[in-house]
Amino acid sequence: MGQITLEKVTKRFGDVEVIPPLDLTIGDGEFTVFVGPSGCGKSTLLRLIAGLEDVSSGAIRIDGTDATDIPPAKRGLAMVFQSYALYPHMSVRRNIAFPLRMAGMDKAEQDRRVTQAAEVLNLTDYLDRRPGQLSGGQRQRVAIGRAIVREPEAFLFDEPLSNLDAALRVGMRLEISELHERLKTTMIYVTHDQVEAMTMADKIVVLRAGHIEQVGSPLELYRTPRNIFVAGFIGSPKMNFIAGAEAAQHGAETIGIRPEHIDVAEAGEGPWQGRIGVAEHLGSDTFFHVHDTGLADIVTVRAPGEVSLRHGDRIGLVPRQDQIHRFDKEGLRLE
Repeated sequence: MGQITLEKVTKRFGDVEVIPPLDLTIGDGEFTVFVGPSGCGKSTLLRLIAGLEDVSSGAIRIDGTDATDIPPAKRGLAMVFQSYALYPHMSVRRNIAFPLRMAGMDKAEQDRRVTQAAEVLNLTDYLDRRPGQLSGGQRQRVAIGRAIVREPEAFLFDEPLSNLDAALRVGMRLEISELHERLKTTMIYVTHDQVEAMTMADKIVVLRAGHIEQVGSPLELYRTPRNIFVAGFIGSPKMNFIAGAEAAQHGAETIGIRPEHIDVAEAGEGPWQGRIGVAEHLGSDTFFHVHDTGLADIVTVRAPGEVSLRHGDRIGLVPRQDQIHRFDKEGLRLE
């Protein structure tokens, strides 16, 4: 079991309320990602669940039990931090087993759990090495192994991939997703990277200034964002926003359309026209940053494959009408 429920949870530092009253339920076995810009409260919220910060008011329930005042070590949760926090003088085996030794577990059970965790994380061949002999990705797996051996009700990840380079981030992202599929344990994962959120989550919680802006599956947030903030945060490259007369034609204050929902046409064709600024040729895709459209400073367009247009070329743009998002003057979605 691993259901976590937050009931009117708030957090104040002095007179500053960083988490206004917040309700959220994380289902047993779910992979839930907290995402949002720096300072939005996602790490604070994770620390409240872990018990590393005191709740100012409200309640946190784990499998129905009020855990608000239960010490962190007794909540049945395991946290993996951005910093690996490994002991450099200890072997991988001893690092993974450390929380079990502190709990006074017998040696045979320690060995069983460490062996099992090492097999899950492909660390069996590295158990007798020290952290300094491992790559960044391997050290992060050791930190995760130290959490796995505790057999927690839920795993809490606080931006665990931030210290890795781009290639390792992709690899570890896949490994954590595979780990969730094998263990079927509740996982809460904090990141500011919406690509991590989209690719890993069963459920995404989008936060801004301590408020929950929207909760839903990655595709729900991509297809039906509740407001302009969510629409602009989810998706890469970000959604284009257009105001003025073009928006008014659609009965909206602002319209939004994603780069992948604008088709490229010859100059003079299509309802929108512009001039290519930066063209990013990636092989599988080409991203055009289009100027002089009269719609927005820059309209970003994603074209599949390699397109032989360059900086300064004139271009026609054809928005897919069924993919236009409409927002009112408060920035809320119009159906």
